[in-house]
Amino acid sequence: MTGTKQVADDSADTPSRARGENAGASPASSNRRGSSSARQPRIRCAIYTRKSSEEGLEQDFNSLDAQFEAASAYIMSQHHEGWRQINTRYDDGGISGGTLDRPGLVRLMADIKAGRIDMVVVYKIDRLTRSLADFAKLVETFEAHQCSFVSVTQSFNTSTSMGRLTLNVLLSFAQFEREVTAERIRDKIAASKKKGMWMGGTIPLGYDRHPDPQMRHLVINENESSTVRRLFTLYQQLGCVNKVIQQANREGLRSKIHSRRDGSTVGGNPFSTGQIYYLLRNPTYLGLVRHKQTTFPGQHQPIIDKDLWDNVQDQLKLGSARKRSTQEGPSPTRTRQSPLIGKLFDEQGQRLTPSHASKKGKRHRYYVSRHLVTGRVASDARQRGLRLPAGSLEDHVAASVANHLTTATQQHRLTIAPDAAAGSSLIRKAQEISQEPSGLLSCVARITLGKGEITTRLDEHQLGKALDIDPGQLSEDVLTFTASFQLRRRGVEAKLISPITTPSPDRKLIEVLAKAHGWLARHRRGETLKQIAETEGHAEYYVSTRIKLAFLSPRIQEAILSGTQPSDLSLETLMKRRIPIEWQAQETRFGFSTIDRQDAGSVYRPLVR
Repeated sequence: MTGTKQVADDSADTPSRARGENAGASPASSNRRGSSSARQPRIRCAIYTRKSSEEGLEQDFNSLDAQFEAASAYIMSQHHEGWRQINTRYDDGGISGGTLDRPGLVRLMADIKAGRIDMVVVYKIDRLTRSLADFAKLVETFEAHQCSFVSVTQSFNTSTSMGRLTLNVLLSFAQFEREVTAERIRDKIAASKKKGMWMGGTIPLGYDRHPDPQMRHLVINENESSTVRRLFTLYQQLGCVNKVIQQANREGLRSKIHSRRDGSTVGGNPFSTGQIYYLLRNPTYLGLVRHKQTTFPGQHQPIIDKDLWDNVQDQLKLGSARKRSTQEGPSPTRTRQSPLIGKLFDEQGQRLTPSHASKKGKRHRYYVSRHLVTGRVASDARQRGLRLPAGSLEDHVAASVANHLTTATQQHRLTIAPDAAAGSSLIRKAQEISQEPSGLLSCVARITLGKGEITTRLDEHQLGKALDIDPGQLSEDVLTFTASFQLRRRGVEAKLISPITTPSPDRKLIEVLAKAHGWLARHRRGETLKQIAETEGHAEYYVSTRIKLAFLSPRIQEAILSGTQPSDLSLETLMKRRIPIEWQAQETRFGFSTIDRQDAGSVYRPLVR
């Protein structure tokens, strides 16, 4: 990035732009104008303007226009250097220079990256940014796309060390000015609130802005204030927010209607739980103004009297108190989460929500159809609703996901373009997450309970993150699968009967098997067993005796990964006994029954080529 004269010289070193402008010129015109090498190249200049506040922007000639005219005149003064102003304006009114998220600046940077701009002209440097960190990002983008910038009122040349020092000093003062201004505004707001003034924000239900914009306090809205008093009275009588909401809906009470600048309105809806809690705890209704954790007497009139306010606050505190367990330490059943929350749906598309019940001091978790919790009538009269034990359902889902991922990785169906060399790594990572039910359930995006089957949709982003691969490489066919199950009803509650039995793999054996595949891949790339042993921190004998596990038959390896191998087949057994070269001989020696020739073609294939 350079100053004015330097920019013109740099542009002369860009023959592609000069050739582009002369592409349509005739030889005669070229002779009249002189040779292309002697002609001054054009420098496309864009003007960027900014103003931090919206004050005065409604005027016919505002600060943005003044900055634009000054920059335009400066470009005209450099006309002999080839500077040409483009027609597009990049203005940001009412936006601080402490952020780069500005519409005008975003459009400017997009055009720079598209190669439409050679020079950015600003009135002052702080119009572009007031942050040193942001300025460094902008400079990096400018330099990457051969774009420079110049300030009309601050002359410097950034091609020299002194010019760069001057620029950094100016930006440091600009950032200091912004921080001091922010501190001054915060102090002003705090001092004003101590005097009881309303300093802006969302107007609460029951109040309106004072008709005089110079008056910094609220006035009571008589129609809305009756709604506020009614809600406080209902909670005093009922002592339950849900009951307050139900009664408020029956009485037709609605939230405040707010008007936007474009003329549209929001609000006027039934109250939610969060809105009721916020309203009941808002000290504005007691005639106070809150600043952080402190309240001050306000200049507005209260809507709620002190006795009613104190009564409601005491009830809120009493209602928020929870009965604690007398057992030492946290109870696992109490602290256990519901990992399938928001992911579980029935065949009608209705969501199942977590619930629990306590019996004889023991807490039981369930996933229950939404209409059974809310008491609303189901959309389908034939829909009875579901109440499934959470633990068994989560175990079933985790087991089905583990089985599905194990099968997909072993059959090289997990990715769009199967990579045999990376197969062992994927198998290892799939087995690692299969050992953690919480990790498996975090990869679930949606579960639909149908008649006799569960359809599971996996989240490609979470699964890709867990397997450490690009989510875009995952095969679409693998992301959705179906597993069978049965429901045995007992009244409302349904017991889940799953044909899937949770395997119990030998983790130690699986870990060594995964290492053996990794060592084999490194050995095939040229590393000796001694080099592998040194990098792994083992003796060469240790590596040489365990790398042979990678040559076990696929059937034996699949059984080890799923935990279905014979009970006497352990790491110690494999280390003590000689492993035959032929796969059929291996299976006979280690207790696997013979298989049909029809199935042999699908079973006897190497996992790593």
